[in-house]
Amino acid sequence: MVTTSPNDIPQPSAAVAAYAASGTSGATTRDPRLDFYRGIAMIIILFAHTPGNFFTSWIPARWGFSDATEIFVFCSGMASAIAFGRTFDRAGWVLGTGRVAYRVWQVYWAHIAMFFFIAMMMAWWDSFGIFDRNYINQLNLQPFFEGRTGRSTGIFAGTAENIVGVFTLTYVPNYFDILPMYLVILVMMPFVIALSRINIWLMFAVIATVWLFAQDGLLERWGAEHLALNFPAEPWSNRQWFFNPFGWQLIFFTGFAFMRGWLPKPPVKLWLIALALIIVLANIPLSNIGVRAVNREWFGAFEGNPVIDWRVANKPWIDKSSFGLLRYIHFLSLAYLFWVAAGVGGHRLIASGATFASRLWGHVVRIIMKIGQQSLAVFVFSMVFARIMGFTMDQIGRETWTVVGVNLVGVFAIICVAFFVAWIKSQPWRPKRAT
Repeated sequence: MVTTSPNDIPQPSAAVAAYAASGTSGATTRDPRLDFYRGIAMIIILFAHTPGNFFTSWIPARWGFSDATEIFVFCSGMASAIAFGRTFDRAGWVLGTGRVAYRVWQVYWAHIAMFFFIAMMMAWWDSFGIFDRNYINQLNLQPFFEGRTGRSTGIFAGTAENIVGVFTLTYVPNYFDILPMYLVILVMMPFVIALSRINIWLMFAVIATVWLFAQDGLLERWGAEHLALNFPAEPWSNRQWFFNPFGWQLIFFTGFAFMRGWLPKPPVKLWLIALALIIVLANIPLSNIGVRAVNREWFGAFEGNPVIDWRVANKPWIDKSSFGLLRYIHFLSLAYLFWVAAGVGGHRLIASGATFASRLWGHVVRIIMKIGQQSLAVFVFSMVFARIMGFTMDQIGRETWTVVGVNLVGVFAIICVAFFVAWIKSQPWRPKRAT
């Protein structure tokens, strides 16, 4: 399931009390639940981006409207509140904006490097001329190498124009659209901080309004589709970014607001748990799993299936591209359940014991947390390695144990990357301070 903790609000502690006394509110340390659930999201994202991987038939996205993308964006909002919120409070808005700009710079070049490395890898495999697949076409990168003329626009974009498009983010193929979305949301952060200092309710109103104008499906129904906010995804057509940052900023700033203390943590109440559980369970018959299994068995073929008819009729409310409202409700319900399950401060996750099972679970949790702590490096690596995993399975087959083995190798690889990056960030070459 899509699992995060939407309410990792600072718990009453000396650190938080000192922070509050300084005239600010918000967390000052990382919450183990944040890193654990973001680490889970990174593993799911690896599976989801591996071509021909039957693991993707059972990932959280198949059981409800929301999926691992919500975990990644929501937890990124929470982590940003810790990483950047303190800078805004301590050093002021200008220097806080400068630190955000530096992070935007890092993410931008991570996106550029990832795109060109994957494009090179696809072209290299195709250059052998011995494989039964065209890997450039598999990611729809042929327009990048050969150019494309838009049928509706008549505009031709050659390789030179597409290279410019990659660097200006006006050419964003679907596989490469998560980091650009994250970039735009990061750029919005200083403005949200500024609005919060004027009036919290004004800030929430602006966030909600921006989200509303990203709902192209709803705006089309209201005859206002020309007001929809998004960015062009390719120069030869009218296609726009799949992950609309103006829609997805809602879930990012929800996590940001919880961690900053702008939103109170919800109480742990039986009726709230029951309500969240009802929402989650009610999603299953309407999910991909429900359509594929339960509903097809009850209603026969897909044609005339009332559940599919409902999904088509209500697409704007569940749309992934613009982050439909029902995705938001489903995600918050799941997040609440897993937040409650983790316990205060995540004590049920990190609980230790003398038994072998307890020690093993503790090691697993620490490993997953390490993945979550290094999410940018792990994400970029996983996007590359997922294509390698798919290529490997193309060559050796997709028998059950082959697929399981390849996925386990992939998980081991991102664990190694997470620990390596953490080691590099610790700057082991610097002399140790004397105690």
